[in-house]
Amino acid sequence: MSKRTGVLEFAVLGLLHETPLHGYELRKRLNALLGAFRAFSYGSLYPCLKDLLRTGWIVEDVASDAPAALAGKRSKIVYKLTAEGKERFQDLLGESGPSAWEDENFGVHFAFFGRTDAATRLRILEGRRSRLEERLEGFRAALARTRERVDTYTQELQRHGLESVEREVRWLNELIDSERQTGSAAGQHKTVPPRQRTTQPGTTGVAGSRGRATNEH
Repeated sequence: MSKRTGVLEFAVLGLLHETPLHGYELRKRLNALLGAFRAFSYGSLYPCLKDLLRTGWIVEDVASDAPAALAGKRSKIVYKLTAEGKERFQDLLGESGPSAWEDENFGVHFAFFGRTDAATRLRILEGRRSRLEERLEGFRAALARTRERVDTYTQELQRHGLESVEREVRWLNELIDSERQTGSAAGQHKTVPPRQRTTQPGTTGVAGSRGRATNEH
């Protein structure tokens, strides 16, 4: 399976995980989801759907549309996720290796971060940052090598690429800091039981509570 097909499969499974959709609505949502990150070819959608049907990850259903049926119009086909399809989507959500950091995949992984566990989110963000920092080094080296040999417009194009990557690295730094702070706050909250947080000075946890109960009796 090619990278492009894998990205589309992930996006389709993710959208159908939210709600069953017919083809037209699925195309619209895919365009909104993928359009910000990469060009989406509508011609590739239906072959992808056929592959997902063949693997058993989605099924077809006929939308209930009485007026359309009375008028003799063709009923709309609705695509739904199967239990196996939900498992497949969860497997894709958990992928955090180098493929998830690449331009083709990162945007779709990020679009489904709301369903992704915190540790996986952080690994993907840190991996993406690492990949872009390598790209920055390449841009800087290219600028240094070609500054005297290329025209002004080529230099501006290279500088634009450099600045774009720098902006994304700053954005990733902010996201990573936020993820770490959220994780740290959740960890602190989890490790301090409610009874200890409400204990008065001079007592310690459950033992202090028992001591007060004994005195009251």
